[in-house]
Amino acid sequence: MTHPNLSSLSLLKIGQESDEVLQALLQPYLRDMAVWFEVEANPSGSYPYDTSVIWEQGYDAYLAKLGDSVAGFALIGSADEYLSEVGAQDVHEFFVLHRFRRGAIGRRMAMHLWNMYRGEWLVRMLEANAPALAFWRATIAGFPLGPFAGLRKDESRLVKGRPWVYLRFTSASFAAAPAPTPAL
Repeated sequence: MTHPNLSSLSLLKIGQESDEVLQALLQPYLRDMAVWFEVEANPSGSYPYDTSVIWEQGYDAYLAKLGDSVAGFALIGSADEYLSEVGAQDVHEFFVLHRFRRGAIGRRMAMHLWNMYRGEWLVRMLEANAPALAFWRATIAGFPLGPFAGLRKDESRLVKGRPWVYLRFTSASFAAAPAPTPAL
């Protein structure tokens, strides 16, 4: 696989008017997640996901594009329900289409978001999701935290009887910040 030209990568904040695009991206995401979660397909073969919750609860939705091609998405929201730190951010959902993986797109997306939303961060994943765990640990380890950033924390929690990993850190970095959206 050739590595993509990351200079054409953009991260665009989208709203409810882009719900159809988000719904389309949620299908391959949910197909991937069905390996670890009990996600049942509808009779049509599609996976249910109520996107109205995204808009009602005020998540920030981002669409990643490489040139004119959609490459993935990210949903960012409050981590208040998971942590005691008020104002912490949560990577609620994060996905890069298979054809764009292994080319640093996910890493660039995450770092751009962490630079945009400075402060406490939480990244949660099911412990059994080894690919996600490896990606997030490496991406966070490679993120320049800056002189006033908090320490990285790696916690295990039992949620509904299943082991989860909570990765926590404080983004205070001003180094290596990508150019403003739309161009990363």
